[in-house]
Amino acid sequence: MKTIILNSHPIQYFAPLYKYWSKNASGLEVWYCSDESLSNNHDPGFNKKIKWDIDLLEGYSYRFFSNYSPIASIHKGFFGLINLGIIRALYKEPKSLIIIHGWGYFTHVFTIVFAWFFGHKVALRSETPNIQENLKPKFTTFLKHAYLRFLFLFIETFLYIGQENKKFYIRLGQKQKKFIFAPYCVDNARFQHDASIMLKDEAKKLLGIAPENFVILFCGKYIYKKRPLDLLKAFKLAGLSNGTLVMLGEGELRLQIEAYIHANDLQGQVVLTGFINQSDIYKYYRAADVFIMCSGLGETWGLAVNEAMNFGLPLIVSDITGCSADLVKSNGYVYPYGDIRKLASSIIELENNSIEQRSKMSEESLKIIKKYSFEVIVNNLEVICN
Repeated sequence: MKTIILNSHPIQYFAPLYKYWSKNASGLEVWYCSDESLSNNHDPGFNKKIKWDIDLLEGYSYRFFSNYSPIASIHKGFFGLINLGIIRALYKEPKSLIIIHGWGYFTHVFTIVFAWFFGHKVALRSETPNIQENLKPKFTTFLKHAYLRFLFLFIETFLYIGQENKKFYIRLGQKQKKFIFAPYCVDNARFQHDASIMLKDEAKKLLGIAPENFVILFCGKYIYKKRPLDLLKAFKLAGLSNGTLVMLGEGELRLQIEAYIHANDLQGQVVLTGFINQSDIYKYYRAADVFIMCSGLGETWGLAVNEAMNFGLPLIVSDITGCSADLVKSNGYVYPYGDIRKLASSIIELENNSIEQRSKMSEESLKIIKKYSFEVIVNNLEVICN
């Protein structure tokens, strides 16, 4: 059976999966609603024009559909994508497996309904973690859940990305027999290859960091959801004598971050890299001694954590980051999001760990990440593709 995946636009994390899928299984085609990510367009999160330096269309079959929205853009909310040609395409396709990524656009919703109506198998792969639903306004959450319970009537299979996502589906009345594990993952093979290119001390030297320094890495947009100022404050509170905080990213909070750095005399200890493209980020992961994701509401998974684990990094992750229940075991610490003191104490504790303890954490990260791979997705989906 042919598999059709509907995506809003080409995504740097998904494209390598589709290439792997097409190489190791047959019958995949990806349908895109927009090509915005292929051009040098302004990204509101990074607050600058972005063009990825990896080929987002290489190695798999794809189609683009015209967008008839009067406010056409992936950044314009629910009605930013209205790709009416998909209805005709669904009608003409032989019975297929249609995988829709979420319900965030009008195109997603009518694709779910029409795919069901034309007799296709409909699967949903969304990101929503159950733990974050409890933090949202009760009335709007009630309305959203009522709407989703109706929409879920058209869906045959739920592809859950992790434990919190599975709990969300269960909360909305879905049964175990409808679930298939399709984890959120990155190109593990590429990142592990990149990790072998240089030694940690070599990477630190390349970035101008002393080999003996304890390097803390943040990787993400400088936006409120990522809570970069929480990490800055915790780093200041931890008071590491040989600590270096590398903040890999860019975004609207840069001026606030810079102001905090200057106000607290952290210029020699904090590095703001600016936007770093895919082909160069390995240098920063390789130089790091710990990876921290301190995100709040809206961080539905956190794929940078997957990336860091491929370098064997210990982790410190906030408890409402979607991946925390899956990826953080004995390889790191989970702390209550927004609790700067607890974050600081976790940094101190990890920095004080012996080389042997950190080595065990590193091994655990590499062990856990094997389950979150392209291979697992493709193998698990063979159940419904055949």
